[in-house]
Amino acid sequence: MKQNMDKIVCTRYYESPCGTLIVGSLGDKLCLCDWMYSRHRIAVDRRLALSLRTVYRERETAINTEAVKQLDEYFRGERKVFTIPLMFIGTAFQKSVWRMLLEVSYGSTSSYAYIAEHVGKPNAMRAVANACQSNAIALFAPCHRIIGSDGDLTGYAGGLDAKAYLLALEKKNANG
Repeated sequence: MKQNMDKIVCTRYYESPCGTLIVGSLGDKLCLCDWMYSRHRIAVDRRLALSLRTVYRERETAINTEAVKQLDEYFRGERKVFTIPLMFIGTAFQKSVWRMLLEVSYGSTSSYAYIAEHVGKPNAMRAVANACQSNAIALFAPCHRIIGSDGDLTGYAGGLDAKAYLLALEKKNANG
């Protein structure tokens, strides 16, 4: 039985300077850029597979190739804005949080409280943190830029070392 290509998330792996990512696309959109060794990895895969009714296959696509090119540029400090079309898969609340992540500019940070306030749920800091942890499109939807209200680095699916690395990279290259 032939599988419908629209029902396959085409994936590839990317070795970043701070950890391995799995990059995946469905059709002409990026739906996955997640840390391979995240404790949320299985939950992210399950959510995408059930919501999209898809399977994963390691396959190159134009979107994956462009995503990797843009990641390379980002890690070299040459790219501050990603231009890949994204496909967010989650609840309406999660999607509202992830869209807010896109508003946090390169080299800057925001807080869970700020995001909660701006998605209309001012007391939902923990829910915002959980949505950030569930973000399937790390870096492209930059949840690493969200920190505690006191300025502390808190939870990150790629680990706090990766979060610190990404923030330091952006701070170093923000004005260049």
